[in-house]
Amino acid sequence: MAQSQSSVYITDNKRQASSSFFFLDRKMSSGAQAGLDAAHGSHGTRNSNASTDSLEKKGAREAPIALTRAHGDGADGESFDAVPREKRTIGLFSAVLLIFNRVIGTGIFATPSSILASAGSVGLALFMWVIGSIIATAGLAVYVEFGTGLPRSGGELTYLSYIYTRPRYLAVAMFAAYAVTMPWPAGNSVVFGEYILLAAGVEPTQWNQRGIGIACVTFALIMHGVFLKWGLRLQNALGIFKIAILLLISISGWAALAGHVKLPEDQKPHNFDNAFAGTSSNANAFVNGLYNVIWSFIGYSNVNYALSEVKNPVRTLKIAGPLAIGSVSIVYMLVNIAYFAAVPKADILTSGQTVAALYFENMFGQSASKALSVFVALSALGNVMAVLFSQGRINQELGRMGVLPFSRFWASNKPFNAPFAGLALQWLMCVIIICAPPPGDAYNLVLNMVSYPLAIINSFISGGLLLLGYTPLGERLSFVWSPPFRASFPVVAFFFLSNLFLTFAPLVPPAPGQSPYVSLPYWLHVVIGAGIFVVGAIYWLFWAKVLPKVGRYRLVKKEEVQYDGVPRDVFVRVPVGEKH
Repeated sequence: MAQSQSSVYITDNKRQASSSFFFLDRKMSSGAQAGLDAAHGSHGTRNSNASTDSLEKKGAREAPIALTRAHGDGADGESFDAVPREKRTIGLFSAVLLIFNRVIGTGIFATPSSILASAGSVGLALFMWVIGSIIATAGLAVYVEFGTGLPRSGGELTYLSYIYTRPRYLAVAMFAAYAVTMPWPAGNSVVFGEYILLAAGVEPTQWNQRGIGIACVTFALIMHGVFLKWGLRLQNALGIFKIAILLLISISGWAALAGHVKLPEDQKPHNFDNAFAGTSSNANAFVNGLYNVIWSFIGYSNVNYALSEVKNPVRTLKIAGPLAIGSVSIVYMLVNIAYFAAVPKADILTSGQTVAALYFENMFGQSASKALSVFVALSALGNVMAVLFSQGRINQELGRMGVLPFSRFWASNKPFNAPFAGLALQWLMCVIIICAPPPGDAYNLVLNMVSYPLAIINSFISGGLLLLGYTPLGERLSFVWSPPFRASFPVVAFFFLSNLFLTFAPLVPPAPGQSPYVSLPYWLHVVIGAGIFVVGAIYWLFWAKVLPKVGRYRLVKKEEVQYDGVPRDVFVRVPVGEKH
């Protein structure tokens, strides 16, 4: 086969059932080997015997082998990514709380008021939360399908690289631009600073709030980067604390429904007497409200980012995901019902306070406001720890794939047997974003830029799964896909459409008073968020095409095993015409 000077070549050491991105343990169980044999038998040849793979290679689609139903739920899930067994420290309990901590940050304490404003009525607001839980369940099913078929850390990074194999590494590079630059924990770090100051009776200012926010994310870095086991234990403890607080609100809500509210009789709420009174007919307002509800459930994929560290990942993911999201959905509904049972609708819309603050005042008195500040701060801390934990591992996976500059450094677990480098990169981006933008529109723009690209990514992974995993196109392209769990065509299609909604909804002109910015265009974060992927494509163009052509070399991928037994990919520059 002719070889272009600018091509990227993939060497796989001729492993059986080899993979561009994923590594199968040489000592597979008989069930795992049978599954692979069955996959080869039913789908024909893929690339199990190929030693090189050109970026510009034409013909049948080639991609790594995924787990199939024949593999089962036990050791075969662990053998998919050949990391040492002692690296797997996350059990079922920690996996559930990893999702719970990511989903529940500070939104449930404040977001219901803005959603009520968009809905116009209590009934429609509650219905929006039901829709949000359905979309979250569909999203979870898609991620469980991906996670059981490809039980390796990385989340969307892993799934994009499996689906979009041509041009080689383009999808990975585009995702890398987003993953490396977006400071997910920054927002809740600042919220932590604000509520700690409120609990201490100190007036929050721009810099004392941000200073404590930096201390918050630095604390999370130290716990997860230096004291890995203690970091998980603290994270689990904060998750349990969140559950306790939300259960307190939910249970006390029953008392509120019975009329036990610290308000005069003529001021007690009757929000359920005519629950749909005042329902808004403004389509834009409904779109904005539903958009906020859906983002309140984001985090159901958190375990997928660390599957290489999960014990029995297939079985654990199939149990932990539904258990966590099912619990969150129920608790969210009960908490919203409690809010509406204790706080008059007019107060929620006009007081300027968070709905949780109004609830605690009406149920427990004025003195409860400081306690609520502590609760919100600790909830924010748990979210920061869960987000930093997962995003650091995405950076490490990018290092293991060899796409980032200095990949050996980012892939390393030195010096504390944890992905400190990947965590520190996310920490650095958070510190920059916390400190750099002035308050107001610029700061809100940055926070919106963090979350928006995820909708685009989810559209591509669910759309790709829909086409290749549930239509004849996948079979024609030799797409081997029969994971231990299938979400079903309707569920994947529903999740795909919901993410198209999240992608394009911000382009709809907002209702009066609902714009995310005061002076900036409402669509600016959409344009910039999409532009981040373009930056990744430009990086790929130079790394994989321009520089090899100018330097007259080929990039050859080889596998290297790190000092701790974890495999990673290394790209070696081989002069054109020289054999490797």
